Amino acid sequence: MTALTASRTATRGVLYVHSAPSALCPHIEWAVGGVLGVAVNMSWTPQPAQAGSYRAELSWAGDSGSAAAVASALRGWNHLRFEITEEPTTTTEGSRYSYTPELGVFHAVTGLHGDIMIPEDRLKAAVVKAALGDTSLIGEIDKLLGKPWDDELETFRHAGDGAPVRWLHQVV
Repeated sequence: MTALTASRTATRGVLYVHSAPSALCPHIEWAVGGVLGVAVNMSWTPQPAQAGSYRAELSWAGDSGSAAAVASALRGWNHLRFEITEEPTTTTEGSRYSYTPELGVFHAVTGLHGDIMIPEDRLKAAVVKAALGDTSLIGEIDKLLGKPWDDELETFRHAGDGAPVRWLHQVV
């Protein structure tokens, strides 16, 4: 076993594609499969919150850092909204990524129970911005917690209640 192989930690997470035009669906599967190293076949259902778009969920298992790699592979695609989570392990924190075409990518480190953990330097920067009058402290904290992304995605999340989840496991 090499040092690189030994340093990999298995984790799992969920990819929520909240809205994508039908033409993008196979490309999303291809991109996600390329990152995870397995073929991906997602169950796409119409997204009631946006006519002509589709939604899907995929539970996955893979190496730590896979959520970041998937977010990087999908970011910047027009008309796509998604979130991907990665569970923490004994050696890594968890992650949450959210993406909308209007806001771009939001990333948060998450703890054992899914709470967003904000680094001290980011909190200090928010306090300084607020003290300088550039913004309000509440506004800065909302950004650190991903509230603008949550606000934009909430309609799409509720429209998908009750959708099936498929588990995908990577052979390591």
